[in-house]
Amino acid sequence: MTSEHEPGRDDWRPWGRPEDEAPGDPEPTAEIPQTPAPVWASPESTPAPYATDAPYAGYDPYADARYAGDAQYAGDAQYAGEAQYAATQPVPTTTAAAAYPAYPPLTTPSETEPTRARRGPGWGALIGVSIAVALLAGLVGGLLGGALADRGSPGTSGAPAPSVGAGATTRANGTVANIAARATPSVVTLQVSGADGSGTGSGWVYDDAGHIVTNNHVVAGVADDGEITVVLANGQQVDGTVVGRDKSYDLAVVKVDRTDLVPLTLGRSADVVVGDEVIAVGAPLGLDSTVTAGIVSALDRPVTPGEADDQSYINAIQTDAAINPGNSGGPLLDMQGQVIGVNSAIATAPGSSSSAQSGNIGVGFAIPSDQVRSTVTQLIETGKAEHPVIGVFLDSSYTGEGVRIADEGPNGEPAVNPDGPADKAGLQAGDVVIAFDGKPVSAGGDLVVAIRARTVGEKVTLTIRRSGSERDVTMVLKGSAE
Repeated sequence: MTSEHEPGRDDWRPWGRPEDEAPGDPEPTAEIPQTPAPVWASPESTPAPYATDAPYAGYDPYADARYAGDAQYAGDAQYAGEAQYAATQPVPTTTAAAAYPAYPPLTTPSETEPTRARRGPGWGALIGVSIAVALLAGLVGGLLGGALADRGSPGTSGAPAPSVGAGATTRANGTVANIAARATPSVVTLQVSGADGSGTGSGWVYDDAGHIVTNNHVVAGVADDGEITVVLANGQQVDGTVVGRDKSYDLAVVKVDRTDLVPLTLGRSADVVVGDEVIAVGAPLGLDSTVTAGIVSALDRPVTPGEADDQSYINAIQTDAAINPGNSGGPLLDMQGQVIGVNSAIATAPGSSSSAQSGNIGVGFAIPSDQVRSTVTQLIETGKAEHPVIGVFLDSSYTGEGVRIADEGPNGEPAVNPDGPADKAGLQAGDVVIAFDGKPVSAGGDLVVAIRARTVGEKVTLTIRRSGSERDVTMVLKGSAE
């Protein structure tokens, strides 16, 4: 038995269910894992992987924390199929010593020169030498200071922001090269480090106040106790802090002390159609400013990566643009250079071990920008996001058509939350939900994803079956921040 927001192990499987697999077995879909850095990027030993975080303690059973559409059993357990964080370090660099000009050698008077009394240098010569030395010292100091400023350091705010690439002027508007040149200065690499390990992910500039959007699973392990270093496209490093995150939507906002970074434009995912060309930007395997291209392969894919206590519910955009470990949190762009999604998960091949390191097989998933817009706004304002719910517990053991409301909740609690949206609409324990706003639902995860894709206060229609007859019921979605 499970709540509507925690459908158990009914993850989506794009390849169908094998004949010998019972309904409800987990699907091979996982958040983009974080992988060890290439060998050339990290000569140091790899820290221990993240340990599973302890679940959040306490909840209000009638705050819709475990009811439909709610991410209640709040815990930061690792995502299913996600490899452990591994150390990723920038390539070691060295700085050559400044070359100082050589002074000319001392000379003696020519033997043919008439002998005369020697005199010390005059005041004019001394003044000339002093000026020359001062100018030289100023020049060398300026060069060294400029070199150090260009290298940047965590917390640097006076260094220049990344600039657009050559393709912005040498390639036609609307081409991949032109869009990449304009977008990459606004895409960052996140290096996270905590007591349990370290890893890398991606993010992008949301506004001119220094807010960076990324995935929750990129920063979850260090949000409360750890360090986040945001590496800009030109190599500058600035410290970052988490201002808000939400595991259900797998989104987080990181703040940096910069107001000169150029934000990307957030587009409308509602306008996207299958076949549209898209561009993914991020730092796969720690390789920053990597650009890949593809198309929108499908829309409204119900994807529920993660363990039961740390599951996300994404009504995803599917793309064949190459997405790999490290791309998490990076933008998915349309051909106007607007963000239409946040890259979050990839499918794993059938038969792959859930703990094996996964990579691109041409099936990646992004959080739609319309969901990003509403969630990120809440995270910036309050540090958390509100989820729409209907207020029921679902029967995870049910194998028939649709999704069945359980006979009762945990510890004898009612399966339908009193005074919740479902209760007010007349739903009862044992009712089977067969469609949500006219679209069939076949698993608990499908229903939860459909609910989460809507907004609090929105009116929705469920088609239910009771005692062999079907009828439509209308309800208004309630909000829960659990």
